[in-house]
Amino acid sequence: MSRVNARPRTERIGPYTWEISVGAVPGMRVPGRVFASEHLFEAAIDDRSVEQVANVATLPGIVGYSYAMPDIHWGYGFPIGGVAATDPEADGVISPGGVGFDIGCGVRLLRSDLSWTEVKPRARELVDQLGRDIPRGIGGKGLIRLDRSELDKVAREGVRFALSVGIGWDEDAEFCEDRGTLPNGRPEFLSERAIQRGSSQIGSLGAGNHFLEVQVVDEIREPVAASVMGLFEGQVCIMIHTGSRGLGHQTCTDHLRVLDRLMPEFDIYVPDKQLACVPIHHELADRYFGAMDAAGNFARVNRHFLADAARRSFEKVLGRSARDMGMSLVYDVSHNLAKFEKYEVAGTMKELCVHRKGATRAVGPGHPCLPEAYRAIGQPVFVPGSMGTPSFVLVGTAEAKDRSFYSTCHGAGRRMSRTQAKKKMSGPEVKRTLEEQGILLARSHWRLLSEEAPYAYKDPTEVVESCEGAGLSKVVARLRPVGVIKG
Repeated sequence: MSRVNARPRTERIGPYTWEISVGAVPGMRVPGRVFASEHLFEAAIDDRSVEQVANVATLPGIVGYSYAMPDIHWGYGFPIGGVAATDPEADGVISPGGVGFDIGCGVRLLRSDLSWTEVKPRARELVDQLGRDIPRGIGGKGLIRLDRSELDKVAREGVRFALSVGIGWDEDAEFCEDRGTLPNGRPEFLSERAIQRGSSQIGSLGAGNHFLEVQVVDEIREPVAASVMGLFEGQVCIMIHTGSRGLGHQTCTDHLRVLDRLMPEFDIYVPDKQLACVPIHHELADRYFGAMDAAGNFARVNRHFLADAARRSFEKVLGRSARDMGMSLVYDVSHNLAKFEKYEVAGTMKELCVHRKGATRAVGPGHPCLPEAYRAIGQPVFVPGSMGTPSFVLVGTAEAKDRSFYSTCHGAGRRMSRTQAKKKMSGPEVKRTLEEQGILLARSHWRLLSEEAPYAYKDPTEVVESCEGAGLSKVVARLRPVGVIKG
């Protein structure tokens, strides 16, 4: 891997915008651009993720800049928080490292008509019920086991499959990114091993930073947008963060193995082999896109099943129907995908391949891909905290089109490795600390809890305010955790 200098040549070009000059790494085709506060940018220098921004700038066909969001941290090839668009008509490539291993990972938010005042007396019972009803853990089994024909339908149809078997509400699809279905899902491009791993995992959180949280809206910053989404102060919501489980991880692994072996045949040279890539017009790219969309559809169906299970948990504890409690879907959006999107480049409209890894699409008001209900406010984006820290609801901006290919942050971003986090506090100590703050935890593997402790992550408030300062998104509401279900 090429190394940037200990202090790469950078220039601050705005309060929340930093530029990495061409030449920081040999072969850079465009500059790098990082959106961050000074504090967050220094952290990116320290963990070498700025080096990865420069490395991504060497990809063939890259357009504009190699971008990174404020939650940037070290990743596989691309930094987590990285965004890059490539032009298929200028030898542009697709790089699986620019999507990541958890293909289609994202966040779903359910609202309710419930106030925390009325739910709080039964909060312990509710969290325990969710803990029983939500499958989770390393390798964990899901709510159902799919046979081969059902998994093929999940991969092709996404949320439409779940609705066809009676899971969820018909209107849920309208409030998912892409109406819940990536159009190019091709199960025939999934390996047998990927299919085996995924067949038992639909409707499961997994482990790591994935979670289901009961949250309370404790601040509204954009009242009009909040009203459109049905959010109000004191309201109980459910946030779900998970992805494509073993199916997505195996899919990324399978395609990286092939590309790594064949890279010399493409006459492409990059400073880090983890940036293995293939020209977009190549047959292997078509196979990857088909498998990636299949895994992305799997991830959406996974969150859809979990949302249905959460609604049923509330019904069991509170004795009312989910519809009566107003438990509708605000939105579901992914943060690990590559998509073909149209942008103007040097005065010409082009269809570009936009990689987003740990970054969320955030289109602005009026965009035709949005549900009619959200056309006036822009796309909802959800930025999860980490158990003891707040989560945020954002909306995209028109300015982000030219600033970041309509992209914004996806989370707080790690600032400490899992090993470092475990040394600071034990899992039971983290549990005790959180419950002293009034945050209830479902029964879990307590010894693993410290890996995901709040102190292991950046401050999500600083992250979302950096994005707002850079013009990428606006903060609509803040939500605090009151109940946590972890893997």
